[in-house]
Amino acid sequence: MLGVFSGAIVTAPDELVAAGSRTPSPKTTSTTLVNRFVDSKAGAVSVQVGDQVHLAYTHQDESPFQPRSFAVKDEIFCLFEGALDNLGSLKQQYGLSKSANEVMLVIEAYKALRDRAPYPANHVVGHLIGSFAFVVFDKSTSTLFVASDQYGKVPLYWGITADGCVAFANDVDLLKGACGKSLASFPQGCFYSTAIGGLRSYENPKNKITAIPAKDEEIWGATFKVEGSAVVAATE
Repeated sequence: MLGVFSGAIVTAPDELVAAGSRTPSPKTTSTTLVNRFVDSKAGAVSVQVGDQVHLAYTHQDESPFQPRSFAVKDEIFCLFEGALDNLGSLKQQYGLSKSANEVMLVIEAYKALRDRAPYPANHVVGHLIGSFAFVVFDKSTSTLFVASDQYGKVPLYWGITADGCVAFANDVDLLKGACGKSLASFPQGCFYSTAIGGLRSYENPKNKITAIPAKDEEIWGATFKVEGSAVVAATE
């Protein structure tokens, strides 16, 4: 799956900007990145939201235990990969039908977060048990919300394209060519929200997240770590 957002939606993380400046490497534009995804993935579906957002996904090479899905409801767009172990109880909590799947559940959970202020974002994501990574874009408020499970069971990466867009994808090789060294593994157990102004840990919401510059020989620009946590969101 792939989500690409212009600077009007997302402010590029300083750590990734610095990494790209420190060790420059070839980049491509966001349009080239989206086209490369569509051209290289069988059955790829691409959706453009206004002039500032591109979302794309495919079922090619997906795990039967961690399927990918896409849904839109009330101008909320969601890409989801993985499976929730507690989907049944969450559907009851949010008043959803028995036929609702993970991607619809995440949309409803996001709506609860948006509409029932003050409703802590870490509570919303913290209630999700299983393997997952998702990207939510709320067109009505131009808000982006991204999260990964606490063990990083579903890979998720983010980087900056040549034209300054922030891209999220589960395919690291796809982002390598587009983002150069301005690339990192999205930290597990964390979420990114433009509504609250950045990256947070939902497991340890009071703990600061720091970015450790990668060694020059590594492809990664930085590794994000939650202070006080022994788990580092690094590459394999």
